[in-house]
Amino acid sequence: MSDRSRTYTWNDPFALRDAMAGRSGLELMQLMAAGELPPPPIAQTLGFRLVEAGPGHALFECEPAEFHYNPIGIVHAGLAMTLMDSAMGLAFVTTLTEPLGWTTLEVKANFTRALTADTGLIRCTGSVVHPGRRVATTEARIEDSQGRLCAHGTSTILVLDG
Repeated sequence: MSDRSRTYTWNDPFALRDAMAGRSGLELMQLMAAGELPPPPIAQTLGFRLVEAGPGHALFECEPAEFHYNPIGIVHAGLAMTLMDSAMGLAFVTTLTEPLGWTTLEVKANFTRALTADTGLIRCTGSVVHPGRRVATTEARIEDSQGRLCAHGTSTILVLDG
């Protein structure tokens, strides 16, 4: 058995929150995609990045790696779930004209293809299905570089008061 190690850094998780004042969700996500605002720590931890944001749309990229593996030798489903939850949540954020509190109320996923370190770059697209005032619904797809579906899912987002 040989040991492996990984070192990474992250930014203050409250920097994005502090940057929200006076900006729309779309503007914030576009600044993050452009590298002008730091990503959240979870993106650094798992190694994914927001590469595109538009109205009701967010696109992430990630390269599955050995450090994502579970004990049976494939990427843990938690990576796909986190990617989809992030893409769906940030797609919702792009619809906000002012900062609002929100949380994922429910998420459902289907896994159609195992991910491994050999899969290469994957792309996760999130989009808003219904941007409600109190409850929103979203969907996401993860595809490999050949455009093959690896996972898809839906979520319900609860808009919080204040």
